[in-house]
Amino acid sequence: MDFAVARRNMVECQLRTNKVTDERLLSAVSELPREAFVPSSKNSLAYIDEDLEVSKGRYLMEPMAMARLIQAVQISENDSVLVIGAATGYMSAVAGKLGGPVFALESQEDLAADASRALTDLALDNVVVVDGVLNAGCPAHAPFDVILFQGAVEEIPTAILDQLNEGGRMGAVIGTEGSVGRASLFWKQNGVVSDRVLFDANIKNLPGFEKPKGFEF
Repeated sequence: MDFAVARRNMVECQLRTNKVTDERLLSAVSELPREAFVPSSKNSLAYIDEDLEVSKGRYLMEPMAMARLIQAVQISENDSVLVIGAATGYMSAVAGKLGGPVFALESQEDLAADASRALTDLALDNVVVVDGVLNAGCPAHAPFDVILFQGAVEEIPTAILDQLNEGGRMGAVIGTEGSVGRASLFWKQNGVVSDRVLFDANIKNLPGFEKPKGFEF
């Protein structure tokens, strides 16, 4: 399989045609080999336009949704970035091409090891894989200028909202498993977090962010 051709087709057919216009972002995605972040048995699927399972119940977000979320948070060269649920590190790698220090938070040991390997091979020295509980965020390195979720979540814990820097931006898809989620942009101004919906996104949920179940009678 010619991965260079597949990557170019992804950029031209999945991203540019779906409102991804940031040239820095398109350049980063064009340079990064997505196949390096998927299991070898799934290399031929690296550039499909849907979520790609990389471990049981864990996925890389579909390229279009990922790119539009990253575009919305407007990562600048000096921004500190937290990617929650980094999986094998692809979203973190893209963020690393755009920003300053990137912390790739992952709770599964096998995925964290795969991410570290891929990021090291690509010499992305500004991206660090951090082992930790996903819904706790990464308080040791907070606050962050940008926070991204690599998967849909039902709700965002207060502990993570508190890790957003003043003037910071957060990109997340809010939705329950099996339903169409809403990709949303959050920002903090004068200590208050506001949000707006960007687009619909049917992507897999990130475990650990479920709403508490209410009482049933």
